[in-house]
Amino acid sequence: MNLSTSNYATFAGREIHWMDWGPKDGPVIVAWHGLARTGRDMDELAVHFAGKGFRVLCPDTIGRGLSQWSPLPDDEYQLSFYARIAADFCDALALDRVHWVGTSMGGAIGMVCASGLFEPRMKQRIVSLVLNDTAPQVADAAIARIRGYAGSPPAFHTVAELENFFRTVYKPYGWLSDAQWRRLTETSTRRLPDGKITPHYDPLMVRQFSAHDNDYLIWPHYDAIEVPVLSLRGVDSDLVLPAVIDEMRGRGPGAAGALQTIEVAGCGHAPALNVSAHLEPIEAFIRAAGV
Repeated sequence: MNLSTSNYATFAGREIHWMDWGPKDGPVIVAWHGLARTGRDMDELAVHFAGKGFRVLCPDTIGRGLSQWSPLPDDEYQLSFYARIAADFCDALALDRVHWVGTSMGGAIGMVCASGLFEPRMKQRIVSLVLNDTAPQVADAAIARIRGYAGSPPAFHTVAELENFFRTVYKPYGWLSDAQWRRLTETSTRRLPDGKITPHYDPLMVRQFSAHDNDYLIWPHYDAIEVPVLSLRGVDSDLVLPAVIDEMRGRGPGAAGALQTIEVAGCGHAPALNVSAHLEPIEAFIRAAGV
């Protein structure tokens, strides 16, 4: 049995929720979710690695899931503040060495942490970095698409209607079982004052894109990374373009021979990290990086 605990503490002045899986003395994986999602998206990854002796920590970013919403959205919904939260999180939990697995936004947070440019406290902590369908430059058209659905979350009368919405908008995740779709829905649902159901995040988190132009254009951070990097790209991704992967191969960890790239079949943005075809390459990469 892979036991997990639900936890809350204050980091960078805000209450953050995270799930803690596996043995407390195991090698640590920090698994960070995507833009409009929650740490519970990492359940399958956490079960997989916890069963192999790893400790897996899955935070909800500020403004998502059970974490506090920001009272200062223009100041705090940005990568530099997320990195500050991550550094405080690692300080508080006394995490000296972590393997970072990040989906989309979570991978961008991992890059700016591994670079040390925002938070020098993080540079020596991250010993390997998995980027799940993200890159130091992402496609403008995909950002516009994501803003379109994330900035104005719909409201439904029933959870079943919300699940159908998620099955449509997150179809690029690839195959999920019916039970996984149900859990994804139930762990990212909140009820509005009028009784309707809506996704569990602060719609103002999309202010990141208007208050901080080019917050996801982070080549200087990528170039400063000195640890092994695994890039997973959904073969049909509209966020990470093949030309950007090619550029990654020629600079930063790519130029140093520390970048591995994998095209994930049957997925767009972003692979759900819920099946062996996704998890086994990540495990092999992490084990090769050293536990």
